[in-house]
Amino acid sequence: MCKDCHPHDPCFVPDTYYVYGVDEFGPVSGEDNMKQEIYQRGPIACGISVPDALMNYTGGIFIDTTNDTDIEHDISVVGFGVENGTKYWVVRNSWGTSWGESGFFRVIRGINNIMIESDCSWATPKDTWSTPVLHHTTSEEKNDPRNANYTHNGPYPDGFGEEETPSFGTCQRVPRTEISRGNQMPPVSMSWDSVDKASLPANWDWRNVNGTNFLSWSLNQHIPQYCGSCWAHGTTSAIADRFNIMLGDLNPTPVGLSPQAIVNCEAGGSCNGGDPSGVYYYAYHTGIPDSTCMVYEAKNLDAYTCEPIDICRDCTWPPPPEGESGLNGCWAVTNYKRYYVSNYYGFSGADNMKSEIYSNGPISCGICVTPGFQAYKSGIYSEVNDWPMINHEISVVGYGYDEAEQTEYWIGRNSWGTYWGERGFFKIKMHSDNLAIEDDCTAGIPTFRKNSEPMFVPQ
Repeated sequence: MCKDCHPHDPCFVPDTYYVYGVDEFGPVSGEDNMKQEIYQRGPIACGISVPDALMNYTGGIFIDTTNDTDIEHDISVVGFGVENGTKYWVVRNSWGTSWGESGFFRVIRGINNIMIESDCSWATPKDTWSTPVLHHTTSEEKNDPRNANYTHNGPYPDGFGEEETPSFGTCQRVPRTEISRGNQMPPVSMSWDSVDKASLPANWDWRNVNGTNFLSWSLNQHIPQYCGSCWAHGTTSAIADRFNIMLGDLNPTPVGLSPQAIVNCEAGGSCNGGDPSGVYYYAYHTGIPDSTCMVYEAKNLDAYTCEPIDICRDCTWPPPPEGESGLNGCWAVTNYKRYYVSNYYGFSGADNMKSEIYSNGPISCGICVTPGFQAYKSGIYSEVNDWPMINHEISVVGYGYDEAEQTEYWIGRNSWGTYWGERGFFKIKMHSDNLAIEDDCTAGIPTFRKNSEPMFVPQ
């Protein structure tokens, strides 16, 4: 159900983790009832048949002409509409964004095509956010031998001896990035040169800008096994967030980029640690796939190849036997969308960071992880450390001012799961005693390209 991992040790069940539930649920069928349920309370789940033509769907309003009635797949119906007099359902599939219309498809409505109006389910969510609901792990759960059987963590990847093994939170992020040493592609004008620092708001948080959350999904770099890939997570999350800001509400779902593809291609490092600047270099020259292309596995490739199948893939039946990779049933997907940066650059200092975050979005920064920071639960963290050594990468998504403590602070996003800190986020003091979070930051300007054409930003 939930686990975390440390190097060299078996994985374990966290003491607490957030859970989500429903108040009511039930079946629904028929065009009119489905429309009412979707309009009033949200998407529903439906069973459908899968004729061969649907497997090859690329766009438009789908109509099955084979009269296939064998329900064998579940999807989510998220809306409905009419185009040129033809009624249709808007459906989200689970086959990746390279399939269909960015992972969605439309199917004719009102004639029960592919059995979509026969067997659906609805549910109302239970309020678990006003007062967070936590599962408290019992000693019986922790000692259950099935947990040891299914969550054993192997040794830390080759490259660290026992005396060099990092603590669980660090990932051996290089102390100074290549960007901080001058390897960068800055824009003509930097944000801090065009923003009046006195006009910046006292509080800014990209999780809530006029009621909109622009962030991508939070992840945990330590599962399904331990992997020191913070350098890939902190950067890909910041770049993805900037795409969400740029696209606004034009993307079907929030953009999330694949840290595993970055690890596979060693675009800055591996599970043994790395340099965040390599991610920006890769995003500038090659483009990063989204997270539906390559699921996070928290491991290095057996041998460095970075073939197309290691960047974006799809697979078919049957599931592989235990102990086998199943890659013989997979193939490379080449028509995936690539996410680029047109510029990338390094900077430091509170004023520059605030200007950059406010103007362009979240940034990635190095930080010195200490035992105290690892144990952080909530509030504004501060720690006196005369010689902080950067060993970890995070994303800074905002800043604020606490009137009671009369303290400015940064809002950071970590990659240790939502059961760490404030649902995976943290606040840390600005200007001093903040574990070098203001010393070495990086950012990029999001953009798209059409194949080999010059970079462009959609209007």
